[in-house]
Amino acid sequence: MNDPLVIAIDTSTTSTKAIIVDASGTVLAQGKEEITLKNPQTSFYEHDPLQWWSTTNNAISQALSVLSPAQRDRIVAMGVTHQRETFAPFDRDGNPLRDGILWMDGRAADQILRYGSPEIHALSGKPADITPALYKMAWVKENQPGTLEKAYKVVDVHGYVVYKLTGQWVSSVACADSLGLFDIAKQDYDPKLLDIAGVTREQMSDLKKPGEIIGPISREITRAWGLSQEIVLVAGMGDGQAAGVGAAAVDADTMYLNLGTAVVAGVHGPNYAYGKAYRTLAAGIPDWYDFELLLSSGAYLATWFREELGDPRLGARPDPKLEADASAVPAGCLGLITMPYWNAVQTPHWDPIARGAVVGWRGIHGRAHMYRSILEAIGIEMRRGLEGLEGDTGNKITQIRAMGGGTRSPLWRQIMTDAMGVPITACTEDEISALGAAVAAMSITGVHGAPDIATYAKAMAKFGDTTEPDEEKYELYGEIADIQGKIYPALQGVTSEIHEFMQRHPD
Repeated sequence: MNDPLVIAIDTSTTSTKAIIVDASGTVLAQGKEEITLKNPQTSFYEHDPLQWWSTTNNAISQALSVLSPAQRDRIVAMGVTHQRETFAPFDRDGNPLRDGILWMDGRAADQILRYGSPEIHALSGKPADITPALYKMAWVKENQPGTLEKAYKVVDVHGYVVYKLTGQWVSSVACADSLGLFDIAKQDYDPKLLDIAGVTREQMSDLKKPGEIIGPISREITRAWGLSQEIVLVAGMGDGQAAGVGAAAVDADTMYLNLGTAVVAGVHGPNYAYGKAYRTLAAGIPDWYDFELLLSSGAYLATWFREELGDPRLGARPDPKLEADASAVPAGCLGLITMPYWNAVQTPHWDPIARGAVVGWRGIHGRAHMYRSILEAIGIEMRRGLEGLEGDTGNKITQIRAMGGGTRSPLWRQIMTDAMGVPITACTEDEISALGAAVAAMSITGVHGAPDIATYAKAMAKFGDTTEPDEEKYELYGEIADIQGKIYPALQGVTSEIHEFMQRHPD
């Protein structure tokens, strides 16, 4: 263990990635296998759970294939991170009883409206929203009777991958919590929430804390990977928490910001708090909490714009001319203001039927104005969430660590920095969530001292350049935020009527 390597996987919405990492956080090899995203009807998103394992196995085999025999012999442990809130029911032999239902699935709007309450928010730490599995489990209970009752286990992605690797039905506290079935202050399952979901405690995974050893990986599997030594599996965390750990955003004044398909930002703290501006999760640091902002329409919106309204020759690919034109548009887009709720809204309204809007059109506006307005709207939403989070936790955010495809856009990074008013430093590792899982796995080796995930995160994170905020633009975006914040309540009644119309005319 003087010079150990670890395997880490991140099994996400579209693929599973595997990386091999050394003690400095350097990625020596990687592999990737796509996952088929199923969309059987509007707002329904599913996976074949068998692909959670097959893609994991194949991605790891790809990564290992480029290592030398001496490097393979140095591997001692493995960590897992995964798409949160996604779940599936399994029989006693690990066969799925139906396809897995994903975090982004919106079928349970009626269950959210019926079961969601301030009491459940306080208990679970999660506002009523489309993401927690709680409401989608209730949908299965009501619409596919018998499915959950027949299940031996109903688990998250981490729980199933662990079963395939070790034969144990075990998940991490920082993974299973995202299902929305925890008394979050106790970081354990709650009987009332289990009853709403239509499952029992016995059907849930057993729990380990992040960084705890679950057990050895099956020798049959490791031999198939070409490894002769014992490899231990270490409990991981959800991909959001893992991104924070991979970015070493492990202090109460440091926020992580993932500019991905969804924009996710969060900060860690030792004391439980909950509020409407954010959701509370079990953190990747054992016994801590992760206070997280979420906007599902993140880079998805920029991609949507380029695909639907951009240069047809480029499709959804980045467009340097569009970026340049939007950079030339003044901040505030000459009064064009966007409410970026194309995929409903999480932070700060947590409304499953909300819709997007662009307000303030004049003949002076064009494509570049709308594109910049979308980017500004995402920054303004994160600003509002940051202010609410600081107010509830009492912690002032002094630095932000950013990752995800959006960091490659200088325009968007500057807009986010100006809107939030905090310096943003880019992380250099692309597979930042997988790196967080690698940190948890490496923490058992002793190479950086005691097995403390925060210490190992700081030893293994790598950073690029920092973008500083423009104070004048920060003040200007504050004015826009005040105006933009009035659009949602003004349109709420209309949005409800649209939802009712779509219930009557779904096609």
